Amino acid sequence: MASFVKDLIRQYEEAHPHADPRTRNWFLVSDSPYPVWALTILYLTFVALGPTIMRNRKPFSLQGFMVVYNLGLVALSIYMFVEILLSIWDAGYDLVCAKYNKDSIADPKELRVAKVLWWYFFSKAIELLDTVCMIARKKFEQVTFLHVFHHASMLNIWWWTMMFIPGGMSWFGSCMNCLVHVVMYLYYGLSAVPSLRRKLWWKRYITRFQLLQFCITFTHTVNSIRVGCDFPRWGQNLLAGYMVGMLILFGNFYVQAYIRRSNKDPAISSLETPAAENGSALNGKLQRANGELAEANGHVASPSRTKKD
Repeated sequence: MASFVKDLIRQYEEAHPHADPRTRNWFLVSDSPYPVWALTILYLTFVALGPTIMRNRKPFSLQGFMVVYNLGLVALSIYMFVEILLSIWDAGYDLVCAKYNKDSIADPKELRVAKVLWWYFFSKAIELLDTVCMIARKKFEQVTFLHVFHHASMLNIWWWTMMFIPGGMSWFGSCMNCLVHVVMYLYYGLSAVPSLRRKLWWKRYITRFQLLQFCITFTHTVNSIRVGCDFPRWGQNLLAGYMVGMLILFGNFYVQAYIRRSNKDPAISSLETPAAENGSALNGKLQRANGELAEANGHVASPSRTKKD
């Protein structure tokens, strides 16, 4: 672990002269990875210790907060999605190949792109609260490896992006993700209201939308490499590799949550398994409890009762 950290620091020091002078001192970019690393360590520490702290405590309801929090992220995601599209249009981006080089840094229109990408980076810090809420509500089964890895890695990857490539091809993956998050956080905001939860028939399609996002982003990135796009190759390789990783992890979740589970138990197949929320199954991890179907949201119900909820 110590050698890994030393290698990261060495790579940062070697790359530092190539940092974007416009963004290097922005909040949380800070011309240093240490603030983001500190936040990541704090996050992982809470993930490790939170369940123990909450073990003998009653779960927090947080219903009102969950509605406001999730719908707030919907509004932020809509803003970022629209602003990314408007800013790249204003900057004259080629949709197939958006270059990023010294000329890009000198273009004042590129600053608008960098600013909205910073908001996207900052939203990754905000979304760490997803996990905090799960633990505070004692939904420990939702804090999966995929969920924690996705949240922690996105924050750190986007620190590197904002430090070194806050423009060009970086727009595409973030724009796609904002669109997915509009749908995803809208569902979670509405599902926090018990009377609406069973009416949200489209929840099962969110994971498919996420997988489609990864496929499109991977294809777009590989194509930009194929055409020789003037964009740092390490950034393209990082994005393509991360998309492959997400396809594997989310694909495994999809198989486990939708295919294998429904094949094993006909009673479960009659229930809608909801989508992954950044790598966790909200209300979708089913298990046996006293002979009845127990949903991961803490409500125990037989199949007949579930249809009425």
